[in-house]
Amino acid sequence: MKVHLIEYAPEWQAWRENLARVERELATMSDVSLICLPEMGFTGYVTHPDEIAAVAQPMDGEIVETMRAWARKYDKAICGSVVIEDGGRYFNRLIFAKPSGELAWADKHHLFLGAEADNFAPGTIRTVVEYGGVRFLLLVCYDLRFPVWSRRVPCVSGGTDMDYDAIIYVASWASSRRTAWQKLLPARAIENQAYVLGVNRIGTDPYDDYAGDSAVIDFKGNDLGVTTDLDMDALHAFRAKFTAWRDADRFAIL
Repeated sequence: MKVHLIEYAPEWQAWRENLARVERELATMSDVSLICLPEMGFTGYVTHPDEIAAVAQPMDGEIVETMRAWARKYDKAICGSVVIEDGGRYFNRLIFAKPSGELAWADKHHLFLGAEADNFAPGTIRTVVEYGGVRFLLLVCYDLRFPVWSRRVPCVSGGTDMDYDAIIYVASWASSRRTAWQKLLPARAIENQAYVLGVNRIGTDPYDDYAGDSAVIDFKGNDLGVTTDLDMDALHAFRAKFTAWRDADRFAIL
């Protein structure tokens, strides 16, 4: 499966302009099966109440419906986080839109210190979605710092199979903390023997600046760039040969 990470600087709270900007790039990516966008890539990283209220949409709003339409039109999955209002609460929700029209999503579990934690509701469900023969764990930004929430676990069906092949982290990760981003992406890949897709924004907003550093990391910790093929045969061969996952400690996520 060929994947591409779109690293860009969203226009602040200008979601229609950002939708148009992303679609211009989508139209050039005919040979890619999965496109990943940064955290809150259609609005910028909004965390204060007035900002959130100005851009939040329901799941059947224009942003999510546009992502669904893109997936059908361009015959590829589209993944990115959106500010969602649901049941009177706000969520930083990672949407995964398939060409079939099906949607999967995961709400950011670890809300960042301060305004985000104060004004968003945390996700409680760990979501793995299958697409094109690859199982993706969907996570958002600050979730990267928490290895337990990112950890591969045995499938519910039992046996020796584990629950995912790749992790997607979408982020608005500040430049001041870029060393952590650069080191934790390969750490999550190595410890889970999985691909990691980390897509971060660039540019500035009213609160911070962002260096990007987006990358697909393979199961050995190698940086494959922002456009690459996920070689599932190589992944399975590596897991079969180097069976460190069998020695992983068993645990329950509460």
